[in-house]
Amino acid sequence: MRHLMSPLDFTTEELEQLMDLADDMRLHPEQYADACHGKKLATCFYEPSTRTRLSFEAAMLNLGGSVLGFSSADSSSAAKGESVSDTIRVISSYADICAMRHPKEGAPLVASSHSRIPVINAGDGGHQHPTQTLTDLYTIRSLNGSIGNLTIGLCGDLKFGRTVHSLINALVRYPNIKFILISPEELRIPEYIREDVLDRNEIPYVEMERLEDAMPQLDILYMTRVQRERFFNEEDYLRMKDFYILNSEKMTLAKDNMMVLHPLPRVNEISVEVDDDPRAAYFKQAQYGVYIRMALIYTLLEVQPC
Repeated sequence: MRHLMSPLDFTTEELEQLMDLADDMRLHPEQYADACHGKKLATCFYEPSTRTRLSFEAAMLNLGGSVLGFSSADSSSAAKGESVSDTIRVISSYADICAMRHPKEGAPLVASSHSRIPVINAGDGGHQHPTQTLTDLYTIRSLNGSIGNLTIGLCGDLKFGRTVHSLINALVRYPNIKFILISPEELRIPEYIREDVLDRNEIPYVEMERLEDAMPQLDILYMTRVQRERFFNEEDYLRMKDFYILNSEKMTLAKDNMMVLHPLPRVNEISVEVDDDPRAAYFKQAQYGVYIRMALIYTLLEVQPC
């Protein structure tokens, strides 16, 4: 039995196989329509979610399986004080695989150590978001043709943004990746990411504050929102929330083939006028998230090939 806690749980070769499977599922959905017939996915979401939870549910339904679970801690026995380890022991009796989102870092890992079914980390605090990273990698490969030889700008909340942390961890394993880290000083990348991931792997990166200065150099711009739920006080959030706004004027500074990604939801950080730009790939990115999660569920359940 295998779990997914981090994008590093799969080798780059295994990720390629996973993305190849997602391609096949995208192109030939009818061949997988009953692949998980009789299987159940439990979605245990202790935090609000739209795309991640619904894309997991859509993925399982597309595979012919069924879904059960809860969408907030208030609607589960966590509100009564039940521990994550007890919850997963019970869920293991009801479902065949579990996707868990939790505000506390490491909670899905705790669940996996007590589970009798595969557990997928669907986001834990400001730590990791591995299935978003799989979505990001799959989107890059699908639209760019390969992963590698890229200058990637990560913009916004780099301190608390778990999607950014997961993506950096995954991308350092690919050739000739360079990062431009764009954030205000208060939201810079955590020291452990800088030292343990970037410096240790000798990955070139620069930190800057102005998005305009980075735009001409980028192959990919990965925008993130400033996350109200990660701030300790409202005053700091309000001061930082509109620090970066990508608009059509800034897009004129970018390469013709630059790709704009965003894990969504957006608030103000991408103007709606950018949506019609052919380089805006964030809604397609959300769509690709269903296919890669289909491939992941199929793989972790060890379904026999159709």
